[in-house]
Amino acid sequence: MSQPVITEKTFPVPVSRVWKAITNREEMKFWYFDLAEFKAEVGFKFCFEGGNEVNTFTHECEVTEVIANKQLTYSWRYKGYEGISYVTFNLTDQGDQTLVKVTHTGLETFPPIQDFARENFVAGWTDIIGRSLKEYLEK
Repeated sequence: MSQPVITEKTFPVPVSRVWKAITNREEMKFWYFDLAEFKAEVGFKFCFEGGNEVNTFTHECEVTEVIANKQLTYSWRYKGYEGISYVTFNLTDQGDQTLVKVTHTGLETFPPIQDFARENFVAGWTDIIGRSLKEYLEK
């Protein structure tokens, strides 16, 4: 459980296009979550609801690092539960393509319940990056 979840995907768009997709609330709602507000600014706090058919959780997050067109990191907690994790989007400019690497660390700090199992994060990030973001950027 202490191993980070890492998802990588190369997209046939410039890094500026990916950066806008991961930092603009209006774009995020089409491939990520429909956030009430989002700013790529250190200290900005945001939350959203997510889960499965049985349980929904309030995710409480705070932006901790921003390097424009390169890196975005935010904390990820669950309201009412112990633990804190961190999600980092690293963007690597490859000319007319962009390598996106998402690393989610700290999962071992969450309570040992099935909803917080590592395989759920693997499946979630694989779907979010490999399907949702891919479909959004390639349309």
